Amino acid sequence: MPATTPAIPPATPATPPATPPGSDPTARRSPANRRAFLTATAATVLTSATAVASAAPASTRPAAGRARPGTAEQALAALLEGNRRWAKGRSRHPHEDRARRLEVTQEQHPFATVLSCVDSRVPPELVFDQGLGDLLVIRTAGEVLDEAVLGSLQFGVAELHIPLLLVLGHERCGAVAATIEQLRTGKQVPGHLARLVEGIVPSAWACRDEPGDWVDHTVAAHARRMRDTLRADPAFRPTTVLAARFDLDSGLARVLP
Repeated sequence: MPATTPAIPPATPATPPATPPGSDPTARRSPANRRAFLTATAATVLTSATAVASAAPASTRPAAGRARPGTAEQALAALLEGNRRWAKGRSRHPHEDRARRLEVTQEQHPFATVLSCVDSRVPPELVFDQGLGDLLVIRTAGEVLDEAVLGSLQFGVAELHIPLLLVLGHERCGAVAATIEQLRTGKQVPGHLARLVEGIVPSAWACRDEPGDWVDHTVAAHARRMRDTLRADPAFRPTTVLAARFDLDSGLARVLP
């Protein structure tokens, strides 16, 4: 991976890609009052936490001058720098000591949100070499979106004012592989797994004619589609939304165009 940080586009909504045959479940939205309820609930929780922090002894409050990346560009640079350390086997494991634990007991100030897969081989705090309180991480198989995930992501934007939201797909994703298998064989997946496949199918259809590995193409296409879905949602206009692909073999993450 080059040492330079990729240029970040403005945090403006992009037009979502055309939906392939069949409906796109990520396009569904519950009524506006559900989104309002999520936001109101998050605000109430944060207000309560702030009140508690105000009453805490000064020795346990977060240091007012604690440095953290304040822009999307700085946040991305910190993630990629940490990822390079991880890939080289030189992780620093920052912010894991007792002092850091005490610092974040009353408040949190993560500098990036990462929406990633549940795969046990891709824990964001490890692959980006970050520590306690550095990242807000939401994990769902195949980065599939639903209202609970959207509410969690919006909490990071509206209440924690996190400047960067990164959608992280990864090589050899099992959820994507299951989706491709269903499309190839017609065999239905059982139970709740069907909801995951349903969320990935439009991404798979979008790249079905590309030469090469259909699964790997779908991993990238799906991360981009989730990115574009979030960019098009007014709730995420205040933040910069990017997509990346993590390579299991090299350990490196690459920002997707």
